This record gives sequence, C-alpha cells and structure tokens, in this order.
Amino acid sequence: MSIQAPLASEISILQSQSLTTLVQRELETRIMSGGLVPGAKLNEIEVAGQLNVSRGPVREAFRALEQAGLLRMEKNRGVFVRAISLQEADEIYELRAVLDEHVGRALAARATPEGVRELRAFVEGLAQASADRDVDAYTRLNLRFHDRMVELTGNGKLVDTYRRLVKELALFRREALSGNSAAMPDSTREHREIVSAIAARDADLAGRLMREHVERGRARLHAAVAPAQANA
Repeated sequence: MSIQAPLASEISILQSQSLTTLVQRELETRIMSGGLVPGAKLNEIEVAGQLNVSRGPVREAFRALEQAGLLRMEKNRGVFVRAISLQEADEIYELRAVLDEHVGRALAARATPEGVRELRAFVEGLAQASADRDVDAYTRLNLRFHDRMVELTGNGKLVDTYRRLVKELALFRREALSGNSAAMPDSTREHREIVSAIAARDADLAGRLMREHVERGRARLHAAVAPAQANA
C-alpha cells in the first residue's frame, strides 16, 4: 500500500497535467484561428463539457493561457479572450523587427541546405494559398514559416520569446491579410526574397529584408484597422 498510493498519486498528477496541456492547445488553436474572438467570454463548465474533461484541467489551462497573454481573468466577471490595443501591437512589432533581423542574419550564417529547401517549400505553399485567396491556409502557413525560421536558429530562448509575441499579434495579422487584396501576394514576394538572401549567405541583406518585412506587416495592420477606427 505504501508503494501503490504514491504511484497512484503520481499517475493522477500526470493525467491531469496531460489533460491541461490538451485543453490549453485546443483553446489556443481556437483563439489563433479566430474561432474565439477577442473579448469572447469563456465558461469553465461549458469548456469542460465540450472537451469532456473535468473542470480542474480547464482551470489550469485558463491560467496558462493568461500567462501566455491570450486570456485575461477578471475577478467576479470571468475569463475573456484578450484583446490588445493598437499601441500594444505597435510595441510588439518593434520587438519583432529586432528579433526578425537577428533571425535573418543568423540563418544566412548557419542555415543548412536542407533548411533552405524547407523554407522554399513553405514559400511555394504560401504562393498557392495566395493564388487561392485562402486566408485561413495562408495565415497558418505564414505563422509556421516564421516559427520554423526561428527554430532553425537553434536558440531555444529566442523561440520562446518569439512565440509569445506572435501569438499576441495573430488576430491583428489575420485582419491585415484579409482586408487587403494585395497583402498576400506582397507578403509572399517578401518571403521569397528573404529565403533567397539566406540561401546566398548574405547576412546584411537577409537581416534588412526581415526587418522591412515586419515593418510592412505593421503598415498593413494600420491600413486594415484605420477604416474601422474611422467608422467607430
């Protein structure tokens, strides 16, 4: 009994942690895809019922997503999908520009031929999604393309920092892409030029193109939200 009881307790903890991770990933996917929009209220009991889990893992997932910047928890009011202001988005873009310039330079110095081929395959996928006017597919590939670039630097701390920033910007970027008919083709061309600079081992060019890509993304964001602000 003295051996089985602790073991049972450990298994219970592992199961709970596993369920929390699954719930967190599911909610994060819904937020990133636009299924849960900024300001939406989440009900612990409803989420637990939808995912067929107990309320404990849902509660823990809510806390983890709050720490990740995707949810906000208000006392006596509930849990909401976080909405970031345009000022916050601008601040994040400023950080992204610095990080992405570093990523471009780093990959120009150390990317393997296999890594370059992988990035080029992503660009072709983006081009197809752009031709199809498939914003959902483009958004998913765009996020994965940039995430993979950061992964290829081999810097785990950079990956963690970058992912948090990108998650907070995801809904804004989606709005910018869907509101401008030229956004996806322009973004695809920029991606192609970046990968070419990396393949050519031109660190200065790759870094500059990455920074400019972020700055143009920021400009697309402002262009997308300006009409909404004017009509508010």
